Amino acid sequence: MTGRRDFLKQLGLGAAAMAVSHPVLARGAPDGARRPNIVLIMTDDQGWGDVTAHGNDKLHTPNMDLLARQGAWFDRFYVSPVCAPTRASLMTGRYHPRTGVHGVTRGAENMRLEETTIADVFKTAGYATGCFGKWHNGRHYPYHPNGRGFDEFYGFCAGHWNNYFNTGLDHNGKDVRSSGFIIDDLTDKAIAFIDANRSRPFLCYVPYNTPHTPWQVPDKYWDRVKKRDISTPTTVCAYAMCENIDDNIGRILKKLDDLKLTGDTIVIFLSDNGPNTGRWNDEMKGRKGSTDEGGVRVPFFLCWPGRVKPRKIEQIASHIDVLPTLAALAGIAKPKTCELDGVSLVPLIEGKTKDWPDRMIFSTWNGRVSVRTQQYRANAQALYDMTIDPHQKKDIAAAKPEIHAKLAAACKKWSSDVGLDVRKIRPIPIGHPERPVVTMPGHEAMLVSSPKAPTSAPAPKKGKRKKRRGARGISYNKGAGWANDWVDNWTDTGAYPYWPVDVVNAGQYEVTLMYVCAAGDVGAKIRVECGGGALDGQVTKAHNPKCIPSPDRIARKEVYEKVWAPLKMGKITLGKGVNKFIVRALSKPGKKVMELKAVRLERIK
Repeated sequence: MTGRRDFLKQLGLGAAAMAVSHPVLARGAPDGARRPNIVLIMTDDQGWGDVTAHGNDKLHTPNMDLLARQGAWFDRFYVSPVCAPTRASLMTGRYHPRTGVHGVTRGAENMRLEETTIADVFKTAGYATGCFGKWHNGRHYPYHPNGRGFDEFYGFCAGHWNNYFNTGLDHNGKDVRSSGFIIDDLTDKAIAFIDANRSRPFLCYVPYNTPHTPWQVPDKYWDRVKKRDISTPTTVCAYAMCENIDDNIGRILKKLDDLKLTGDTIVIFLSDNGPNTGRWNDEMKGRKGSTDEGGVRVPFFLCWPGRVKPRKIEQIASHIDVLPTLAALAGIAKPKTCELDGVSLVPLIEGKTKDWPDRMIFSTWNGRVSVRTQQYRANAQALYDMTIDPHQKKDIAAAKPEIHAKLAAACKKWSSDVGLDVRKIRPIPIGHPERPVVTMPGHEAMLVSSPKAPTSAPAPKKGKRKKRRGARGISYNKGAGWANDWVDNWTDTGAYPYWPVDVVNAGQYEVTLMYVCAAGDVGAKIRVECGGGALDGQVTKAHNPKCIPSPDRIARKEVYEKVWAPLKMGKITLGKGVNKFIVRALSKPGKKVMELKAVRLERIK
């Protein structure tokens, strides 16, 4: 096997990046032996083509390439078309609809509490567990990472973040400020976790949040990549972000070397879906959000120096396979989980392909379902032979009706089996003993239309056909209501936002609204209601700051950050159980009630 030092020499890297060989541990952790450590690295919106090893000569990813060539390199590895579904499957070994995840915001990203996560499995086996980055499977405890088996969490729980430099993050449920560029900072914390747990087995999950937008990256990477022959600024920034990720992966690998843990550690690298722009992806059909090949095929490299031999694997595999594979490699027999959809990939990793069966791997988003076998990709309308038509240029459903009918029927059966049509929203837990303070953000609010007012959702710009999610008399600031958005365009007192809540502990709660209000709109009377309790207040002070300047390389599609003012409403008594927490406008003296960023509830007795 080519060692890490030799491979780095082949890539022409300097001595500072070179690694050291370490003793081999046998799989299965025999009596008295330590189980292998696990470093699970996932990036956000990095396509299959965003890795040099896959043939892209416009960017340089030597550390990703190292993992590919020094370990098991899965050439046909599949995930879900978007963020939260992929993360739910990675965490549970199950297709995301089974976990209750059916969207990316407003509670649709929350995994059922009955699910067992990979962190639960390894924590039970004696591992220290840490997560550093983007979670996106539930913000409110116990949906929060600390409630899903992770001892340590540092990062954010929403679908994306507003700012990547010196920003506000979550550390075990507490608000903290990061330092420098977010990916560098997340890596610092992951390395500190590895260092602190060097004497015991650990699971270190590092879900980086780039190259997802906004388009922000340090000058060093932007300046380097923009000198290349790349015509699209978004591609320049995406590649710059990927090169920053690669450097940080190198930092993690070096730390393992310095601690003499390389031979004791399984390192996995993958992405969560296809690319978020139309950049190079080997001409595969589809990108992020698509159930076609380009939307769901991603890099997947599993490296365990001295234990896993370098091998390129052509058999299809999936994110649902990661949990059972890692459990098998760590010698965790029959982990207690919900019924798994994934299988252990250990036979493929060991080169035992003779009796490996053909599989069906399913993908779904927005009601579309596709299935991938070793040879075909199919949906209800089309069939493609991926062995001779990897770019899905020719639909052969009419030429092979029996095969298409079989695979289309499999898609239909799978949809029914996983509960694809069950779209339950899990209410926000209020008053949990582990989290006495709950902040319900505006983008998680459900909006109810006024019975009379016209829609107040901002009209799409000329030439745009993007759907807006607004109600009559109220909307989200950006219309779609993605992460970090807020309630805006509240022009009619008949409209209102509400949050589905589950009051775990009855009692008194202090209510604070985080708001913005122009001087001409001051004076609106506000009422909050939940169950039989109600509380009135009034907006008495103007607060209308400009958005915080942000170092974007390219104009963003997401909302910007603002400084929000607190409107202390007072105390409300909440009874135990599921209900709606409603914010109403009793009067509107100006053009609109206010802009509402969040509702903060603190249990006081």
